[in-house]
Amino acid sequence: MLTTLLQRHQADFGPVLPLDLNGPDVARLDFSAQNPRLATADLRDTAAFGRLVDAELQLQHAAIGVGGYLENRVIYRRSPHFGPGAVEEPRSLHLGVDVWCPAGVPVLAPLPATVHSLADNNNFGDYGPTVILQHELEGTVFFSLYGHLSRLEWRNLRVGQTLAKGEAFASVGPFPENGDWPPHLHFQLMADLGGRVGDFPGVARPSELATWAALCPDPNLVLQSRYI
Repeated sequence: MLTTLLQRHQADFGPVLPLDLNGPDVARLDFSAQNPRLATADLRDTAAFGRLVDAELQLQHAAIGVGGYLENRVIYRRSPHFGPGAVEEPRSLHLGVDVWCPAGVPVLAPLPATVHSLADNNNFGDYGPTVILQHELEGTVFFSLYGHLSRLEWRNLRVGQTLAKGEAFASVGPFPENGDWPPHLHFQLMADLGGRVGDFPGVARPSELATWAALCPDPNLVLQSRYI
């Protein structure tokens, strides 16, 4: 099982971002219905959404926000990309971890990797520029996804390119090129891509939690933040 493998190798992972995710300026952000400040927020306006993120951080005297794994979020109502809701169950269960930080922060390979695939998923509210890396531990192949990137470095990447542990290969993107979100990195782990290239669901239907949790283990096994 991938989770057990990742637990055995936690000492081998490098940082995904050159940030101290265990420092005093980090806070967990709540984007579920339990946060009353989301009820009146206009999440379709990305600038207003950005001000909301800043306010959430200020409330906790923090500069970096983290969290979201298996969180049932209300913020995806901002985009029809995640389902209409009136006809079918919308997708609102977050399968990765978000790190809310300034645009331009470098993104690093936490292990030796090969660039599996690239795509600019440019629907409103989607990933924007996306990188999927392929890794191998003890003969087991698995994947990591990085969404909401800048196009600057992303344009220079090539499928099949090898990356050393700790090598910077991308940076956190600004809006609107990052899928039209306040700047943050979406980081996700996948045991199997199911034939997908350059894209993978980062949000699922809550009724399918068990299936997706098994396929996408907790990214904090790599990030190792005490706030997540």
